Amino acid sequence: MEVGKKFRIEKVVSETDTAAYYGSGLLEVFATPSMIALMEQSAHQLAKSFLPEYQDTVGIEVHVQHKRACPVGAKVYAESELIKIDGKALTFNVTAFDEQGEIGIGTHIRYIINPAKFMNKVS
Repeated sequence: MEVGKKFRIEKVVSETDTAAYYGSGLLEVFATPSMIALMEQSAHQLAKSFLPEYQDTVGIEVHVQHKRACPVGAKVYAESELIKIDGKALTFNVTAFDEQGEIGIGTHIRYIINPAKFMNKVS
């Protein structure tokens, strides 16, 4: 685990990524919930890359700004950077882009867990 590590994930915006699909708006544009999910996926995969197999993370906090809309068919990507380790809490800067530049920024906190123990508590 090392502060400064980065990870990038990308996708093409589909109909199921739109505000109209999510019901978070009426337009056929990349939805804020989709952007946040992409940011969380990037941070999750970065965390998984350095954790042992018996550990995982869950998202516990997200603060983002969605700065610009993207149409269906746009190539988008999210980049996460580990900026702080506080015990089991991992803080990431997260940024989303399309081919024209930045579309969203924020921070995301994930908490290290043992999946089996976590799911036993949930059940």
